[in-house]
Amino acid sequence: MTLGHHLLAYVEMLERDAGRLADASARANVLPLGSGAIAGSTLPLDRAYVAELLGFAKVSENSMDSVSDRDFIVEYAAAAALAAVHLSRLSEDLILWSSAEFDFIRLPDAYTTGSSLMPQKKNPDVAELVRGKSGRVVGNLMALLTLLKGLPMTYNRDLQEDKERLFDTADTLHASLEILAAMLEGVVVKAAKCRAAASDPLLLATDLADWLVKEGMPFRQAHHAVGAAVALAEKKGVPLNALTVDDLRSISPVYNEAALALFDLDRALENRLTAGAPNPAAVAAQVKRWKEKLAS
Repeated sequence: MTLGHHLLAYVEMLERDAGRLADASARANVLPLGSGAIAGSTLPLDRAYVAELLGFAKVSENSMDSVSDRDFIVEYAAAAALAAVHLSRLSEDLILWSSAEFDFIRLPDAYTTGSSLMPQKKNPDVAELVRGKSGRVVGNLMALLTLLKGLPMTYNRDLQEDKERLFDTADTLHASLEILAAMLEGVVVKAAKCRAAASDPLLLATDLADWLVKEGMPFRQAHHAVGAAVALAEKKGVPLNALTVDDLRSISPVYNEAALALFDLDRALENRLTAGAPNPAAVAAQVKRWKEKLAS
């Protein structure tokens, strides 16, 4: 469930990315046609009628702005750059999780390659390429901003440079999304490995501090009392949950048998009831909501 909660965070990021792209699209839905090179036209052009025919929401209000404006490209490039960064972060997690050190997931063979030197190694090429492509998309945004920063009104030949950056951004983001989506369909989660990693009692030290607070201890003191318990466990060479009640009472009389019952992963997850927390029921509800939303 914790891995599912982790992945749902990326779903939330991508939803915001979709919203930013939709916002950019709405602001780009303006007809510049009829603005001329700088000052409109002396011909009786019905720009509003042309906008209606072509499906634009409205016409531009200023002919000079129409010719010189590239905000719509920069805004798209900015939204795309942030989306690419999110995909890069997801790729980094997939790379780590698939490594021998973590071994939380298995990537589908079709999206990996064998090492040129080590026969036992499987390289997460697609995830690494997507991570690398994000720098390209971010670079396109910087190139556009640099292109525009010193230009006077209205059109300048420099603006020919915007096309390559725009088209490359669109192509790169689309390809990254497409191949990551396909790869994720074949990812296999190794639940036992994930549970073993999440079962380290030190991960529940904060729960112990929270329990002390519920018992009436100020958090500053609770923080110190748990830190002292961790230090004692390290000194004795045992896990935190292997300390005895007497060990804990030597630190603070507030400790009792109930403190040791906190070191249960399932219970710890179920106790996280705040909105957005990785409670199993809440995670399942989020997964259900997203499946229904994406299906519609």
